[in-house]
Amino acid sequence: MNSIMLLNELTQFHFRHPAEETIAGRSWPMEAHLMYATSDGKAAGVTMFVRPGRPNSTVEKVWKHLPASERWNEVSGVTISPGGLLPADPRSYYVYTGSVTAPPCTEGVTWFVLKEPIELSQAQIDAFAKLYPNDARPIQPPSGLVVRERR
Repeated sequence: MNSIMLLNELTQFHFRHPAEETIAGRSWPMEAHLMYATSDGKAAGVTMFVRPGRPNSTVEKVWKHLPASERWNEVSGVTISPGGLLPADPRSYYVYTGSVTAPPCTEGVTWFVLKEPIELSQAQIDAFAKLYPNDARPIQPPSGLVVRERR
């Protein structure tokens, strides 16, 4: 992995329920993924774990447009700042090379897993869970996974 990687373009963001990753055996009710195209033409993802707490105003803008089924459509006229999804201190994280978590599970994705979770209200978590009761990839065995830590 390059020592400097620029996350050039946010290509999508999505949520998973429950979280697809654990840290030292700890799991979370949800996680958010920000997916990027990098300066070297590869893919990178930023994972933020979700814990119950205060409502998130950025998520509230998205949740107002939750579909009645699992099919999402582009919503015109709605803009959000992805920064509204980040925790107060996004500088501490774990990093590893893995895969996209949805089929075809393409390998070679650099994942940055932020240590500090974000908060969503329990009502926000419940609204997503009602529509997507289990849309997460099962936890994968580490199989030689090398995880580095930035404090």
